[in-house]
Amino acid sequence: MTSIKVKFRPGCRAEHPGSIVYMISHLGRSRTVSSGYRLYACEWNDTASAGRSPNQREQYVTEAKESVHHDLEHLRRIIDRLTHSSVPFSADDVAAEFMRFSRLYSLFTYMDRQISTLRGRGKPRTAEIYRTTLNSFRRFRNDNDVRIDCLTPDMLSRYETSMRLNGITCNTSSFYMRVLRAVYNRAAEEAGFDNRHPFRHVYTGIDKTVKRALPIQTISRIRALSLARHPKLDFARDMFMMSFFLRGMSFVDMAFLRKSDLDGGRVTYRRRKTGQQLTVGWTREMQAIVDKYPCNPTQYLLPIITRKDIDERQVYRNISSSINSNLKKLAALVDSSQRLTMYCARHSWASAARAKGVPLSIISEGMGHNSETTTRIYLASLDTSAIDSANSLIIDSV
Repeated sequence: MTSIKVKFRPGCRAEHPGSIVYMISHLGRSRTVSSGYRLYACEWNDTASAGRSPNQREQYVTEAKESVHHDLEHLRRIIDRLTHSSVPFSADDVAAEFMRFSRLYSLFTYMDRQISTLRGRGKPRTAEIYRTTLNSFRRFRNDNDVRIDCLTPDMLSRYETSMRLNGITCNTSSFYMRVLRAVYNRAAEEAGFDNRHPFRHVYTGIDKTVKRALPIQTISRIRALSLARHPKLDFARDMFMMSFFLRGMSFVDMAFLRKSDLDGGRVTYRRRKTGQQLTVGWTREMQAIVDKYPCNPTQYLLPIITRKDIDERQVYRNISSSINSNLKKLAALVDSSQRLTMYCARHSWASAARAKGVPLSIISEGMGHNSETTTRIYLASLDTSAIDSANSLIIDSV
């Protein structure tokens, strides 16, 4: 007969928190395992009786109570499995299996493994997405890890609320939730714990984004700014205009655009986001920006990654952040109330194309599509010269 008891060990002093432990007993021998939670005596008494907790620690005590419940269920599953295996076991075996599972399936540790696996498979972008999501959740948790099977609807709702209060957009919040849900589902399938669907009360959809396009007049004012005395603003402006000239090419695609991608007066590249291959006619406006900067000693075409002995992804992220910061200053210089980022160039190109009467089939509604698949179908069926003509028309109007 195997039994499990939850015990509270008071702190060495009344003002110190005590610890919650599990006492596993089997065949007259016992083993104690820590829950990892520390409560004050008054909190433990509340948790054990009325189920209430002091206001200042309400979330922590609630989480401790939920975790104890999950831990007991998990310990019982371990005992059931060992009992039905017909192999003799001890309280130490139960404790060892419990701690092994806790190590392997703590959220932070598990996601770190997933990130390493993704990098090993040549998927650095997805690895970065996982890392960004993990960093966000770690901040919410104040760096306190949690076992994946202990994620609860209440915890995730609090995380969602925290993101909103910190100015995170609905789509970004939803994106992080979808990543965490994928991690949870993978771990549940891999480890065999019950999928309790803890994400059922948080938003995981995609809202239609607020239009980010700038009027063509604003684009013209940005292009005309005299910034020779402000090299950082000048560089940010040049990269924004280059993106606009390149039909709203994303900054990550610009950063890793190779010299060999420019051939015969055309740039051919594959979008990192979708894998879709695009080709853009190279214009004098694009060449003027390239000529403005020293020859890049690396394989890359644009003056973004300019050294060989560095972490290219980190450089890209740092420069992207710097450019977007400086674009905010540029917006103020042209008296634009809109939030200016590199991504605005993509919206702005599509908007300018529509304003110039370019057929909808050519611009494929720019950023207005609900499905990127539709955009790919439109662009794939067109003669690239029609798109180049449209692009020249837009560039000439700036």
